[in-house]
Amino acid sequence: MGYQSTRLWLQLDPQRYGIRGKSPTLLVHQTRFDRLAVAFRYADGSIEWQEVRAGDFGDHWRPGAQIAFTPRDQKTALTSITLRVDRLASYPLLRLRLMGAGEAGIETAVLGALIGAALTLVLAGAAYNLSLAIGTRRGYLGWQGAWAATVFLWGAIWSQFGLLLLPGMAGTTAAQTSTALSALSILLATLSATSALEKGRIPAPLRATALALGIAVAAIGIPATLARGPLIESVGPPLAVAVLGNLVAVLACLIVGARRGSVEARDLLAAWSVPMAALGFTQLVDLGTSFWGGGPQILVLFASAWQTLWLSFAASRRLARMRTERDLARAAEARASRLAEHDPLTAIRNRRGFLEAADALIATAARTQASVALLLVDIDRFKAINDEHGHDAGDIVLCTIATQLAHWEGPTCVVARLGGEEFALLTIAADPTAIDFAEQVREAVAACDHRTAIGDRQVTISIGVAEGRHRIDLAKLYREADRALYAAKRGGRNQVRHADTVPMPVPVPVANEQRPAATG
Repeated sequence: MGYQSTRLWLQLDPQRYGIRGKSPTLLVHQTRFDRLAVAFRYADGSIEWQEVRAGDFGDHWRPGAQIAFTPRDQKTALTSITLRVDRLASYPLLRLRLMGAGEAGIETAVLGALIGAALTLVLAGAAYNLSLAIGTRRGYLGWQGAWAATVFLWGAIWSQFGLLLLPGMAGTTAAQTSTALSALSILLATLSATSALEKGRIPAPLRATALALGIAVAAIGIPATLARGPLIESVGPPLAVAVLGNLVAVLACLIVGARRGSVEARDLLAAWSVPMAALGFTQLVDLGTSFWGGGPQILVLFASAWQTLWLSFAASRRLARMRTERDLARAAEARASRLAEHDPLTAIRNRRGFLEAADALIATAARTQASVALLLVDIDRFKAINDEHGHDAGDIVLCTIATQLAHWEGPTCVVARLGGEEFALLTIAADPTAIDFAEQVREAVAACDHRTAIGDRQVTISIGVAEGRHRIDLAKLYREADRALYAAKRGGRNQVRHADTVPMPVPVPVANEQRPAATG
């Protein structure tokens, strides 16, 4: 006891580890100290000292929070290895391994490659989830991205890859930062899981318990970064209890949510299953320097990489499903809008669609200072067709004429069925003139083939035309075209009449009635 404030001496016998005759490497798995010196004593009596200190590990650091010491004299046999550690944080957490230099090199290469791959996956998941959170404004994706980013920082610092950029963090600073980040990551993961589940899916007390335990982990773990000696060892048990309790509470939330039909809960349960099992296993079993020297941390890092991949996959799948639902909803809305604005029998615009399109066309004409012509079309003697051949034949005739009229539909012309056997064409900048255009329409409709419905009988139309320019009143234009159409009908049908050629009706005066005086 008392070594935390002074020095701790340890001595190893290489022969006990079967290293005799080989080039050994000493791997130290503890970086919370002020200085660590290693003495290699050779069979010829010479001693070689190698030293690292907090903030300066030189080229002795290895992936997975390891420090490696290899004797430079590869030919002379070693008789002993002595370690001197100044201000060691905790002796029970110190792990030492002695192995052949070749074996240590292979293990270091494998561990470095695996940690690099895991960190790459976690970083990609962090960027992906954060970008999704910004794009979709979903809070739980933000928590997932923050968790993945925290795990990446923890993994980069714990593995000591961060020393490539910040060599001064070597030792206690890196270890303390890793401890704080690991506690913070558990809280962020808890926030991610609980915020992803709808409030009605899990009981409020269960959610509150999971959050409280996540906060407890952070409240215990983050201050523990500054602990040394007996204090750091006493913090371990309550922290382990808080972590296990948090895992159980979050797992319960996910199970309850999944049983109540939450898709997010099922996705999170699949994503969390491996990290939960890994984290719980590390709290119950001392893994020491297993997994190529990475110990429990490398297991947690691999599990976090799995969780990141699954969460990214699940988020992509949910967004794809939401995008599909959105596209279907938009398609349904477009269909509904089309049905609302188009005649179900002839598939051209109905009165509502005509009025909406007419407003836009009139606005275009006003900007270009063009005139607007309205053609009201009525099928001649259409009632006789229905009476003689039936309404089915009449419908076929309507569709045939509507198809012919639809050929003029375009940016400068709107075609619609206003009801019954009445159609309308609204056009701007008619070239040739509006009356000539109407004659073309009449002749094209008269040439339609209706033999499948009514035999060789010809179907003709009457057209009334009205034109306007500047501040066009569609209602007034319609009244004038309707007056011209009535004149065409009265004049013998199968003809075109322009409102300007039709005399205005003379108003008939109505005599005032003389009311008898009231009598008392």
